[in-house]
Amino acid sequence: MAKLKTIYVCQSCASTYLKWQGRCGNCGEWNTIVEEVEIDKKETLNDAFISGNVLIESLDNYSSLELIRMELPDSEINRIIGGGLVQGSVVLIGGEPGIGKSTLLLQLALGFKDKKVVYVSGEESIGQIKLRAKRLGLVNKNCHLLAETNLELIMRTFEMLVPEFIIIDSIQTLHTAQIDNSAGSVSQIRECASALIHYAKQKNVPVFLVGHITKEGYIAGPKILEHMVDTVMYFEGDRNYDYRLLRTIKNRFGSVSDIGIYEMHENGLMEVKNPSDILLAHRDLDLSGIAVAASVEGIRPMLIEVQALVSPTYYGTPQRNATGFESRRLSMLLAVIEKRCGIKINAQDIFINIAGGIKPEDPSIDMGVISALISSYYDNPIKGNFCFAGEVGLSGEIRAVSQLDKRIMEAEKLGFEKIFVSSYNKSNTNKYKSIGISKVSSVKELISQLFK
Repeated sequence: MAKLKTIYVCQSCASTYLKWQGRCGNCGEWNTIVEEVEIDKKETLNDAFISGNVLIESLDNYSSLELIRMELPDSEINRIIGGGLVQGSVVLIGGEPGIGKSTLLLQLALGFKDKKVVYVSGEESIGQIKLRAKRLGLVNKNCHLLAETNLELIMRTFEMLVPEFIIIDSIQTLHTAQIDNSAGSVSQIRECASALIHYAKQKNVPVFLVGHITKEGYIAGPKILEHMVDTVMYFEGDRNYDYRLLRTIKNRFGSVSDIGIYEMHENGLMEVKNPSDILLAHRDLDLSGIAVAASVEGIRPMLIEVQALVSPTYYGTPQRNATGFESRRLSMLLAVIEKRCGIKINAQDIFINIAGGIKPEDPSIDMGVISALISSYYDNPIKGNFCFAGEVGLSGEIRAVSQLDKRIMEAEKLGFEKIFVSSYNKSNTNKYKSIGISKVSSVKELISQLFK
């Protein structure tokens, strides 16, 4: 018979200790270590190994490999996971409270008209889910709702209904009777997720898991949860804006760092087919401090508007305020401008804003940020039909960027007349007829061309 033993587990990083202590020695968090009861299964492992059958195959035959994908009713999710959901895959979605995770997945569940879907909610009652579905204006008789947190009852329901698609909202609310701990603890999350993943692989049924996040923005619970699943997505956005971004962090069956963009309406989340056209503020006059950067998130090209304000400081320490852009990278770009171009911009108050409330991770927007800063500093507008694609190095050089052709084609499609790129890019730029391509090798050369 398996033995029971008491251990102490950090709820932040899942580190284990033999006795309680106030501070975790691994992650440094205070008051996150709780007592848990663990089943010692060492006595039963030998019998399992003796009686089990091991399947071994040689890695020389790929003829039978074929991923069977399920096309989703949501084209944004369908695209960023690789062109369809692989049968038996497990997807984990994290995001801040109230950002729209439950709404997104309920829309997805109600969009399946020809498949049996089970939506398991551990946070809302069936009545609350029906009210949200009524607000969305969607009806689906093949979508079955279950308000339950007991894993054994949920698995029994799966065996009875035989679903083709499963949504769990959320994994932190589930608990199993085999673990003598409260829901949300490290051991409960690990065991419940393991059981659901085993069911998905055994029955070849795709499963979506919703995960809570910590105050630092990471999915709560053990980090092993993100290693166990096939795909990890983050649903993010600014509450002051209507746009939401669904970003892939891990994907075993497709590209990573790709994004899907949604716009929040009263009747749900609407897919944004052309984000570039929406994120660019249409203005009648050319204003200083505004530049358009050609970015690529994953495989999706996107033009974003960078807004900068540079003004003399009236305090001892100049202000640095960046919205949607990393503050440390802004400090680096300011140092490059001052050191390599001789412009005393560090004595000014600096404000940077990425329009639309998005937070791009592509370093190719560096050239757009520097152009907007210099434009505001000189109070000299940049022509509205110019855009930029280039990363800036510490020596002031404009570095080459990847997927340049996608950026140029997106700018050309939206009517831009000139794009500034790095002279180190080896891509053939002579094939573009309706857009001019200006190659620059340094920040100093860029400024001389823009503000002659």
